[in-house]
Amino acid sequence: AKAQGGGMLLALLGWISSCVTTFVPLWKNLNLDLNELEVWNMGLWQVCITQEEGVVECQAHGSFLALPPELRISRLLMCLSNGLGLLGCLLAALGLEGWRTCEDKPGRKRQLLLGGGVTLGMAGITTLVPVSWVAYNTVLDFWDETVPDIVPRWEFGEATFLGWFAGAFLAAGGLLLACSARSTTTPTPLAPACRRAPAARGLAGGHHLHPKNADLVI
Repeated sequence: AKAQGGGMLLALLGWISSCVTTFVPLWKNLNLDLNELEVWNMGLWQVCITQEEGVVECQAHGSFLALPPELRISRLLMCLSNGLGLLGCLLAALGLEGWRTCEDKPGRKRQLLLGGGVTLGMAGITTLVPVSWVAYNTVLDFWDETVPDIVPRWEFGEATFLGWFAGAFLAAGGLLLACSARSTTTPTPLAPACRRAPAARGLAGGHHLHPKNADLVI
């Protein structure tokens, strides 16, 4: 039960963090040397400029096909991750021991818990892949020697680290739930013959003693 509770908690935290990572424009940060009062932030859906006064101006990306490949595929994978995370949490919740659903079918509850754990693991992978891909391209662009030093360069944003934590939480939660499903077994009741064995032995002993007593009486 503790493993199931811990797995569900990690899964929920990972799913919420994955949803936040998908939509916040904090995947990349850019500080302009010529104008240090402005900070540029890029996400999967829009680019925002934060000024010193605290004013934030955001503009959505143009055509989907005009985006770099890593942003296009990252959009699809992150949306897929959010859907898989929600589905995994629902399946795992139905298979928990505390829920009354399918109590008369322990095998079905075990299948739901195992399916939820596997789905959450897939959600964790589909979160880690796009975040790591964007981070890898950011590192390559940052250390590109063909670009002059005066050109500003993008750096990691807060959403990158949040995405890594989200993927790790989803994978860890799914693993705990899947392992707890394997250890969930229903105790098998003793066979009726085993429970009647002492009585049977007592009756058998009585039959053996009866002829002896009859001989003594005779």
